[in-house]
Amino acid sequence: MVWGLRLFPRAGGVDELALDRALSAVDGPVRAAFALQLLEGLDESGVRELLAEAAVADPVGAMRRAARLGRPDRAGAQAMLRSGEFDPCTVQTRPSDLLRRRHRVRAAAVAAALCVVAGGLAVAVEQGARGGGEERSPAGVFAPVLDPAELMRTAAERWADTSRVDFTAWPARGGRTDDDGLLGRALRAWAEPSESVRVSTTPGTASVPPAEPPQLLFADEVDGAAVVLFHDSADRVVRYAEPLSGAGGAAIDFARTDDADVTTGAAVVVSRTADGARFLLAPWIAESTTRDLLAPDTPGRPLEVGPDGVTAEVPRPGAGGACETWPVLQLRSSERIVEKHAFLLTDLGELAPTHLTYMPKPGRGTPARQPREATGPDALVAWARTACSLRTLAGSGVRSVNNWAFAEQKLPEGGASADWVCTRADTWRGPGRVLVQFLAPAASPADPATVIADRDDTALCSKFGQHVLAGTHWRADSGRWYVLGAGSRAVTGIRATGEVRGAAGGPTLAVRAPRDADVELTASLREGGTLTAVH
Repeated sequence: MVWGLRLFPRAGGVDELALDRALSAVDGPVRAAFALQLLEGLDESGVRELLAEAAVADPVGAMRRAARLGRPDRAGAQAMLRSGEFDPCTVQTRPSDLLRRRHRVRAAAVAAALCVVAGGLAVAVEQGARGGGEERSPAGVFAPVLDPAELMRTAAERWADTSRVDFTAWPARGGRTDDDGLLGRALRAWAEPSESVRVSTTPGTASVPPAEPPQLLFADEVDGAAVVLFHDSADRVVRYAEPLSGAGGAAIDFARTDDADVTTGAAVVVSRTADGARFLLAPWIAESTTRDLLAPDTPGRPLEVGPDGVTAEVPRPGAGGACETWPVLQLRSSERIVEKHAFLLTDLGELAPTHLTYMPKPGRGTPARQPREATGPDALVAWARTACSLRTLAGSGVRSVNNWAFAEQKLPEGGASADWVCTRADTWRGPGRVLVQFLAPAASPADPATVIADRDDTALCSKFGQHVLAGTHWRADSGRWYVLGAGSRAVTGIRATGEVRGAAGGPTLAVRAPRDADVELTASLREGGTLTAVH
């Protein structure tokens, strides 16, 4: 602000705003990779080298995430980055009306004095009408829907006697559920957050006030903060936290919970630190343990849970650097609602943890299988090889991730077998993302798989996209290179064209080919039609 001038950035349109929001949702290395490619015109190797020199932990991952920004019109995104709306050195200035400024100041002073007098008279009249001894909450005066007295509270045992086992069945827990002062501050921050309140939302989640009184899930003190959790009819979980020491501002976080169920409505992050997170577990959780996805043969360790349902701190998966462990929750539901049902949840940095599932390899003559819980030996082995790829999904509003082992292939020159896995992430808002991964024989059960395809906003590997074909280059121990291809259960033959030609009946193919040979794979399907390889 400058006296006598108005200064403001240049205003962009809807496209500029969308790009700005997309950039603000990713971390620094991803923005750097995006700018180096579109503004500086560097190729992938140049970007990768610069990021490595800048000590970025995962240059390849940053480039992969940057490649998804600005789609589908990358040329348009490049033009916007070069425009004045994104130029940090450009600012618009406009003088105020110097002749009228003095009149406005005088008018403002008179208006302020009148407001003070009128406000004092209004307070005196209201106190006289009420007898002067009763306090009224601003929420009760201006927004009855945000009055703490109107909050919905579920009975403690409702979860065991309802067919809707989700957040609506959670009782209000914690030692401050009757603290109207805390609840009122949380509701007012939700209705109209001040500049000191940090607001965050998962992608596609609205932060508007509730249409009716929300349901209280939790209110208590956790890790030096007073925390309140709500659930509302718009299928959102809302977390409010204010520091107990008075240092720093409050925060309010919003997350979607559309059609949550026994698994996706089983836990909410109640507190997060640099090292870990505490969860508030659903009342139907009878047993809780933690395990490391990268150690599939190591049994889970008991997780301490307090009487209010808050867990001990669970280590967070590393967001950068070496991927050496991947902690997950392994929970079991009470037999009062489902018998011997255990499942896995992982923390991807949002309020609602992500549900992990598994679809086993196709069996001969067996019908197509459905996703199942990822607690069996085969599921844990597959997740040990693919867990580190979950890093690329952090902060994207993922509801569940399924590992589908769609093919098994006997490799040339020795007979060892490799698995092909389609890792599909479904978001709360609907769109999905797919990583196709190749699991070659490895010396360690936690050796990371090779990501050979990455697709956004696709139905691939879901019940609406049940056919998949993928290919990759592979080097045998002899030093010879091959092109490998594999398809799902309905694939009856695969053909390779381009610099190398070959064909095979059945769902797998292996042909000799130079390391950098440009090869296109197509497959024929049992029901008729063809399928091209995913990239």
